[in-house]
Amino acid sequence: MTNGMSPILHRGRNAPPIAVRGEGNYLVDAEGKRYFDGSGGAAVSCLGHSHPRVREALHRQIDTLDYAHTSFFSNEPMEKLGALLVASAPSPMEKVYFVSGGSEAMEAALKLARQYFVEIGQKQRTRFLARQQSYHGNTLGALGVGGNALRRAMFAPLLAETHLVGPCYAYRNRHDGESEEAYGARLAGELEAKLAELGAETVIAFVAETVGGATQGCTAPVPGYLARVDAICKRHGILLILDEVMCGMGRCGTLFAYETENIRPDIVAIAKGLGGGAQPIGAIVIAPGIAKAIEAGSGAFMHGHTYLGHPMACAAALAVQETIREENLLDAVRRRGAELEQALTERLGNHAHVGDIRGRGLFWAVELVADRRTKAPFDPKRQLHAKIKREAFARGLLCYSMGGTVDGRNGDHVMLAPPYVSTPEEIAFAARTLGDAIDAALADG
Repeated sequence: MTNGMSPILHRGRNAPPIAVRGEGNYLVDAEGKRYFDGSGGAAVSCLGHSHPRVREALHRQIDTLDYAHTSFFSNEPMEKLGALLVASAPSPMEKVYFVSGGSEAMEAALKLARQYFVEIGQKQRTRFLARQQSYHGNTLGALGVGGNALRRAMFAPLLAETHLVGPCYAYRNRHDGESEEAYGARLAGELEAKLAELGAETVIAFVAETVGGATQGCTAPVPGYLARVDAICKRHGILLILDEVMCGMGRCGTLFAYETENIRPDIVAIAKGLGGGAQPIGAIVIAPGIAKAIEAGSGAFMHGHTYLGHPMACAAALAVQETIREENLLDAVRRRGAELEQALTERLGNHAHVGDIRGRGLFWAVELVADRRTKAPFDPKRQLHAKIKREAFARGLLCYSMGGTVDGRNGDHVMLAPPYVSTPEEIAFAARTLGDAIDAALADG
């Protein structure tokens, strides 16, 4: 099918093959070719495809209640899923607000944070702080608070002003001889300086991905960095909003990615691995006090969507989350993640054009460089990341590649985020095939 024959406005220049079936960790196209879903789409398909327990949950739900608007009713799967998430959070959480995806979750988080301060009499707080080379979604509000220079550029005149500080990107930004602790302290100092410049009393929240996702490629925070950020926010009465849309819900080896950071965020956005792609769903998980302030003030969150808390979506996500717990899949993520790290290191650790291999759990990225010593990126006109994706696709591997890794224009990386139920053999295939795709793309010139 060519783009001219398809009625669909596709994401790329050409219409992609049609997927007709999902079989475990594989997708099958109309020609019968099988592809290992080594990126879970966009770190979405945590249980692979057509998982029997999720299918059964959807069949049961469609037989009882397909939809009820939340201005009239709540529903049982939404209530059960909300209770499970609140109980599972590593820091005190009180409420959950369900939406249809990650961008919607971030929009809800931003609006809830602003309304909270209005309700408690701090209307002067109108600013958000975020990080360069971050990504928080494609709606105007979420795009506006993000630092993805490439995606922001076309829509910049429409975006609300956002103030950015440096990302936690140790591979490129940590100084020679600088310890990880010192690097984290330097970043925290940059945040303090920006707050002094703007006036901390005017800032609503600091927004950050717990582990960097698509824009920068699986950049984990250095030890102690997020704890310093959390302390700064609390000292100035600023909310900490964590974006775990891509890195959360088990992807990094703990249900919430911030579990290892010893912090207490105010709002956490989740999506992708929440429902595993079986239905569109996202959510924000909210710390105590925020909802109470709104209830005591105007009485209602001034926000909403037609499909929030959808019974089918919540039923699917509940089945996904129960499966993760009952099959001990967080442990599997940690074990398969260690295997993936080892396999990538063995295949690419000494590669002349692989500068960094980084990640956590089953969330790994490879950053490509023209020169390992200088870390110089390839000419962006070469579109190396796109070539690697095509070569991997031809070999039956789905991976997630991006350009602009360094500054929104320069740099290439490729991500792997396979299902939590992947086998050791599939992990080995993903690493080996990615290496072959990189070699083929480089040979292409």
